Amino acid sequence: RNFFMNLQQELNRPQPFRCLDQEVLLNFLRIGDQLDNRFSRLFREHGLTLSRFNILRSLALAERPLTCGEIGQQMIQVVPAVTSPVDHLCSQELVERNRCTEDRRVVHVAITEKGKQLVEDTMQPLRELEDRMLKQLSEADKQSLLQLLNRTRESISHCDD
Repeated sequence: RNFFMNLQQELNRPQPFRCLDQEVLLNFLRIGDQLDNRFSRLFREHGLTLSRFNILRSLALAERPLTCGEIGQQMIQVVPAVTSPVDHLCSQELVERNRCTEDRRVVHVAITEKGKQLVEDTMQPLRELEDRMLKQLSEADKQSLLQLLNRTRESISHCDD
């Protein structure tokens, strides 16, 4: 199918968007929602949420315990408090907390063997989903899009300046 609907058509919107900026931003929101729905469905099948998977994946990649601050810096979605998803992962025995002996205020979070296995079990279906979602785009399209997305993130980060 070569016909692509623009967002106005997809939303069955009777009026055009107020301006190009509005159309672009609403496209981001729509795409974000589509991505969130697809990723959430996959992670739910493994008893996880996106943020909990993100924490497990960060710990698995780090190959060492991380503080909650370090985990927070590596999150894809900004989570106001890392403590709550870490609590949930602890209750599932996917991670464990250990107080630092030198500084009792510092808590390190370590992934358990059970957590590592869950990350491993989730990776193949995740890779397949990622491959399917962007298969309509050429490599050149993806490179162009990546440049635009990087510039867009930069622009958004400066909007409060």
